[in-house]
Amino acid sequence: MSLASTAAAPRRDALAGRRPVVAILLFALLALLPVAVSLGLPSHWLTLVTRAMIFGIAALSLDLILGVGGMVSFGHAAFVGIGAYATGIMITEGQTEALLILPVVLVICALFGAVTGFVSLRTRGVTFIMITLAFGQMVYFLAQALSAYGGDDGLTLYERSTVLGFDLFKNRIGFFYVVLGVLLACYALVSVIVASRFGRVLRAARENATRVSVTGFHVSRIRLVAYVISGMIAGLSGFLLANQTEFVSPAFMSWPRSGELIFMVVLGGVGSLHGAIIGAIAFLVAEDVLSGWTEHWKVIFGPMIVLFVLFTRGGIVGLMRKLGIARHD
Repeated sequence: MSLASTAAAPRRDALAGRRPVVAILLFALLALLPVAVSLGLPSHWLTLVTRAMIFGIAALSLDLILGVGGMVSFGHAAFVGIGAYATGIMITEGQTEALLILPVVLVICALFGAVTGFVSLRTRGVTFIMITLAFGQMVYFLAQALSAYGGDDGLTLYERSTVLGFDLFKNRIGFFYVVLGVLLACYALVSVIVASRFGRVLRAARENATRVSVTGFHVSRIRLVAYVISGMIAGLSGFLLANQTEFVSPAFMSWPRSGELIFMVVLGGVGSLHGAIIGAIAFLVAEDVLSGWTEHWKVIFGPMIVLFVLFTRGGIVGLMRKLGIARHD
């Protein structure tokens, strides 16, 4: 171990106990939302925040490869769409058991991630972005071609998934806590990955891949594993999204949706993990509030997001650090 790394170790250990504070507060506030609804908060917020948490899972998965690994994927929504369509098709064919649907969703997303990642990760920079975009559009047009399952009009689901025969997803509050539990589990998983040796190598490769390769690590293989894990988590969000909306559409995997996921990560704070969740919630809440004011809300929303990102270094988490609410990593 070098002198620099030895000197940095106490600082890392000291910060390790401070980092979860914002995340703990965030999850505590989310857990109390149904209580706030029962006390008079409009019930619409329960549905809105449930949707925001689902997209928070997708944004968190993207932050693993974008914020930690430095891989800007413009086709990440394809994983969300694959998860949603696999769920929708299985429910349509009469299979509603979540414990059977989930393995299928995860395996399909892992295979898609392994194949597309193997090709995409042979490139860098703008080329990588364009290839991921191309793969995403391929899946988008494939979904449009599935005439047996709605084609361009989408697929309506007339029931939700069950868990061991129990209709846990039909109750709004029950579904809210299921989504919150999945979000918490995904956050814990990604946090463990980032803090592990694997995560440190992934982060180091973002800074200098050549130097990491010289030390004996297979950078391409590490990036591919991270890409596959990220895709599987995004597919999980697609499973939940299909169950919430009871509708699956090719729009779930369109390139604008991938762009929105990137916006969520940047808005919250790239690489902070909990920032991705905060960004997703802020993005969807702002979208909902502005759309209630005017039908031309996008004219306000777009420039507002761009200006916030330009003038607030580090997104919402960066702003919280400046205000002393959150600590620097």
